Amino acid sequence: MASTAIIMAALNLVSDKRGCVHSGYLARRVGWSRMAHKGLPPIVSGPPEFEQTFRAHQNCVEFYPLFLVTLWTCGMFFSEVLAAATGLVYMVARQLYFNGYTQSTKKRLPGFHLTLAVLLTLSVLAVVGITRGLLDKYFYTHI
Repeated sequence: MASTAIIMAALNLVSDKRGCVHSGYLARRVGWSRMAHKGLPPIVSGPPEFEQTFRAHQNCVEFYPLFLVTLWTCGMFFSEVLAAATGLVYMVARQLYFNGYTQSTKKRLPGFHLTLAVLLTLSVLAVVGITRGLLDKYFYTHI
């Protein structure tokens, strides 16, 4: 079991919000913005530039559980490689979203739409994989 999920586990380390590479970088961007605008924690309001950076990071954190559930479900029941590749696209989408949001709230939309497309893709593939598994196990129908 552990050997079959190695690619997704590696992707998790790169994307995880608990201090790993991508989400750690986004959190650091909030810290840089906080320093640039002389805002001390726990204050989450200030100049529009800071609020946009803070909100962009919060939105990424809020979407993360949806990403993890769809990523792992797709990877376990459909295809680990396809799930991991789609997960990399998700990270690019969130970076586009974050960069766009910090410039202007309207510039976040391309990254947001790409994020939704990735989550929809992972969800559909997960449902296909689960359905295929149920049909195979309980109805002896191999698709």
